[in-house]
Amino acid sequence: SVLSGSAPPALPHRFRMFRSCEWEVLERSLTILQASDFYWGPLSVGEAHAKLQREPVGTYLVRDSSQGNCLFSLSVRMPAGPVSLRISFQEGYFRLKNWFADCVVRLLELVVAGTRNNPLHFDEMGGTPLV
Repeated sequence: SVLSGSAPPALPHRFRMFRSCEWEVLERSLTILQASDFYWGPLSVGEAHAKLQREPVGTYLVRDSSQGNCLFSLSVRMPAGPVSLRISFQEGYFRLKNWFADCVVRLLELVVAGTRNNPLHFDEMGGTPLV
C-alpha cells in the first residue's frame, strides 16, 4: 500500500546542475511523482518514519532525499519498523539496487514486480528481505 501525501511544491531548489537531457528526464519524472498519491516532497527521514510507524507492513512513500548526492528516498514500513533507501540518479536513470528506469514511478513498478519472487536484501534493513 502507499501512504498518500499532500500536494508537493514545484521543482526543489536543491537539485544540482543537469545536462538538458537529464533535466528532461527529471522534470518528467517529478511531474508524474507529483500526480501520485505517494510522493511527499521535502519530508525528513524522521517525519517519514513517524508516519509509516502507524501503517501496515509494506506501506511506502517517496520523499526528497536529505542526502546531497541523491534526489529521492523510498521509505518503507518493514516488520521491524520503517527504513529508508536512497534512489540514485545517474546518466538519466533512477536506480535502486539492480533496477533502473528513466522515471521514479516506473522504477518502483519494476521493484514491486521483481521483489514478489526475488526479495531484496539491503544492509540498511539488517538483512530483512524487501518484498
